[in-house]
Amino acid sequence: MDRVALRGLKARGHHGVFAQEREAGQAFVVDLVLGLDTRPAAATDDLAKTVHYGIVAEEVVAIVEGEPVDLIETLAERIAAQCLKHQGVEEVEVVVHKPDAPITVPFDDVTITITRSRV
Repeated sequence: MDRVALRGLKARGHHGVFAQEREAGQAFVVDLVLGLDTRPAAATDDLAKTVHYGIVAEEVVAIVEGEPVDLIETLAERIAAQCLKHQGVEEVEVVVHKPDAPITVPFDDVTITITRSRV
């Protein structure tokens, strides 16, 4: 299986358990790896035979900016489900970064990584 990766998709969302996260919002960063067979697209040089990563990027940002959820696990699951709606995408790895998570000690990042497939 081939891989198309999108790294560092940035959006502002209102996800989190705490009221201040819901009210003020914060930055989220999403990385995706889409698993698909790119041979038909490569053989014909036809965008319609692969995944349009520009559209995927817009959809992911819309999810992050959309309906708030408590957990980044839920956010990652919604993103994965949307990616798998694209014809040809058989598998997706989603990493959601929450770099401004409300943690009281110094840290660089909080992430959740999930892998989902059509099977």
